[in-house]
Amino acid sequence: MRALLISLSILIFSSSSSFAEETAIQEVISAQIEAFKQNDVETAFTFASPKIQTMFRTPENFGRMVQSGYPMVWRPRDVTFLRQKANNGVVFQEMQFFDDAGIGHSFVYEMVVVSGSWKINGVFKTKASGVSA
Repeated sequence: MRALLISLSILIFSSSSSFAEETAIQEVISAQIEAFKQNDVETAFTFASPKIQTMFRTPENFGRMVQSGYPMVWRPRDVTFLRQKANNGVVFQEMQFFDDAGIGHSFVYEMVVVSGSWKINGVFKTKASGVSA
């Protein structure tokens, strides 16, 4: 009976930890999307990893790239969080963004921990789904 309780406690702790990680990642991505909607590129830039910040150098450069290259991320009609996959400390969050026309666009967010916080280390467009909202 004691072994069963210990096993159950470990299972619950593991599930809570995964759920907490999943939630934290989704909160970071959601906060960046909300910052884009508010034209707040300075705040949006804070959710990017040092690698991304170094690549774009300024929040304004970063904002221009997202606005011109990824309008469905800049101003999504709707966003859906899909699966998460972890690999060697990196978590990949699959996403579906719907543009103004209601067309779905699939992306994967690469998430890494930097100084104890999740940061966006890259966003990659995947095969277009063609799904409509």
